[in-house]
Amino acid sequence: MPILAAAQCAVRAGDIDANLALHQKFMRRAQALGVGLLVFPELSLTGYEPTLADALAQDAHCALLAPLRALARQASMTTVVGLPLRSPDHEKPLIAAFMLHADGSLGIYTKQHLHPGEDQYFSVGNGGDLLQLYEVPIALSVCADFSQPQHAQRAAARGAQLYAASVLIGETGYPHDSALLQSYAERHAMAVLMANHGGPTGGWAAAGRSTFWDERGRCVASTPGTGNRLLVVSRQFEGWAGLDAPLIDPDA
Repeated sequence: MPILAAAQCAVRAGDIDANLALHQKFMRRAQALGVGLLVFPELSLTGYEPTLADALAQDAHCALLAPLRALARQASMTTVVGLPLRSPDHEKPLIAAFMLHADGSLGIYTKQHLHPGEDQYFSVGNGGDLLQLYEVPIALSVCADFSQPQHAQRAAARGAQLYAASVLIGETGYPHDSALLQSYAERHAMAVLMANHGGPTGGWAAAGRSTFWDERGRCVASTPGTGNRLLVVSRQFEGWAGLDAPLIDPDA
C-alpha cells in the first residue's frame, strides 16, 4: 500500500484562490514525504459554506483545478479535494470529492447522505466507484456518509481495504464520530483515514485531530489539534506507522 496522508487544512471562507494556494503547499509537502494518496477535508477548496455553494459550484472539468491536476500528475500522487459540483441533472450543487489521479485523469465521488438542513442547499449524490491505487481498493466517504453504518458496510463488502473520509467534525461531535469511524475499522478489518478541517468553517469550530486507524481499529497516528497539519501513514514490515507533519511554510 502506498504512503497515505490526510491534509488537515484551515481554509478561508469562499476564497478559492487562497485555498488553491494552500492546497498546493500541502501537495508539495506531501510530495517531499513520498505520499501516494493525499486526502483533503469536505469542501476543502471553498470551505464548508452552504449559503455560498451555489455561487461557488464548478463544472466537472473546471479550469481552476488545472494547477492541482498538473501537480498531482507531476508528483505521481492521487489527490482528493472537495468542491461543490454543478450538475445538469440536479437543481442544486452536489458536495463532491474530486479525485485528481496521478496519471492525469479525473474521478468524482458525490456525497450520498446529507445532514439535516443541507438539502436546502445541496442535492443528494450517488457516491462513486472504489478508488484503485497500487492494486489497493479504497472507498471514499464525505462527512455524513459515514454516519450511516451501511455506507462503510457496503464499502467493505465491495472489497475496500481502506475507508478514506473527508469530513467536517466539530469539538462536540468528535468523541462520537471518531468512535464510529474506529468501530468501522475494527468491525470490517478495513483501515480508516479521516481528514478533518483544521480551522473554523461555516460557523463550525472544527476539531482537527485527523486520525488513522489500522485494520484492528488501533489508532496509529493523529494530529494533536487544529491548524495546517499533514498526517502521514505508511505500511511497515511490522505494521502501520504514522507521523504528524506541520507545513513548513510559515505563511500556511
